[in-house]
Amino acid sequence: MDENGNGNAEALDALTARARERARAEASEIVDMLRFRDAELVRTAGIESPMVRLVERSAIPLEIGQAVGLSEGQVTNRLAAADRLRERTPYTWRAFRDGRLDWARAREVSSAALLLVHESSHRRLDESVVGYAATHTVAELRGWLKRFVARVEAEEAAQRAEAARRQRDVQVTHVDDAMAWVNAFIPSHQAAAIDARLRRTPRPDGDDRTRGQVRADAFIDLLLAEDTPASGRARTDIGVVIDADVLVGAEPGPAVSDDGTWTVPAEWVLEHLDPDDTFFHRLLVDPITRDVLAHEYVGRFAPDVLATAISFRDGVCQAPGCLRPARDCDLDHREPHPRGPTKGSNLWALHRRHHAMKSHRTLRWILPSGRTVHAEPATHGLTPDVGSDVEHRTARLLVDRGEPPVR
Repeated sequence: MDENGNGNAEALDALTARARERARAEASEIVDMLRFRDAELVRTAGIESPMVRLVERSAIPLEIGQAVGLSEGQVTNRLAAADRLRERTPYTWRAFRDGRLDWARAREVSSAALLLVHESSHRRLDESVVGYAATHTVAELRGWLKRFVARVEAEEAAQRAEAARRQRDVQVTHVDDAMAWVNAFIPSHQAAAIDARLRRTPRPDGDDRTRGQVRADAFIDLLLAEDTPASGRARTDIGVVIDADVLVGAEPGPAVSDDGTWTVPAEWVLEHLDPDDTFFHRLLVDPITRDVLAHEYVGRFAPDVLATAISFRDGVCQAPGCLRPARDCDLDHREPHPRGPTKGSNLWALHRRHHAMKSHRTLRWILPSGRTVHAEPATHGLTPDVGSDVEHRTARLLVDRGEPPVR
């Protein structure tokens, strides 16, 4: 590592170049699979016997799978995902073919496009997702897409959620060694409340149980307790983000968890609130400084209300690619105290390991694009690199006219 702490820049550049090469190779394979499939469909269209034509076409995924070492199901899924990208998000398809996105990210975009109903929603997705996908991990992209789908087509998302909620169920499966699994398919906000309740279970001094064992025992106690007086309920803090127009009922929309991992229709949360057991944090966040509260606190440690607000604001650790929930992170001064004040704009959530790296001045963000930057809050929203109108129109035109081979 050099004196500026940048490490071996040439080696990092080489890794970035290899990643682009791998992405282009993946694109070449997918394009060849599509080309073979399309040629076979044209060839078999001339077969007179419907039965023979059906049999020969059903063999297409098998032939491709034997050539590339995949099962028929894997080939079928890849072809379907590629078709969706090519037809519904042409700019994203071109980014995949150019090596700016690998197949793992392109497949996530295709899965999101499958959920979207309206052509305008596909266009909005195509206009915004490439810049984010190219600079974030697959897990971050998956969460971003989940929030995008829930917001851009709120009514359709609510309908799917209601249909899924009708399938809620609990199953008990007994396994070996006198143990069993309890699997519950329940709404996300209720599962989050259960998780928060279990997480708050204290472990007495001298207790040699693991954290997992404490959670399991608390779960059993919650299920098997015969009578739990209302006054004895433990308060549970669940952070969700609801847009102002959705909160007042002017528009449909989702309630998004503070860490961005799940969404539910906002009415699920709003209709069943207990005013005596619910506390709202109304956060007005500056779009530039991301300051939560303008008031500065004297001292190193933030008061609980500010710490909770920042946990809700950040959602997850602010190191790129780290999805550790902010509630399980350290509250760190970006500029060390006492030089740096104890206020929202100077505080952020950092996983303990990343906090230690920052404290020892070894922390640099190496983005998926290969760019190295100084430690700064991770970008979990839209990025400015969304492509021009000309690029989007060109991508659509290329798809409609048939594309040149990948070089």
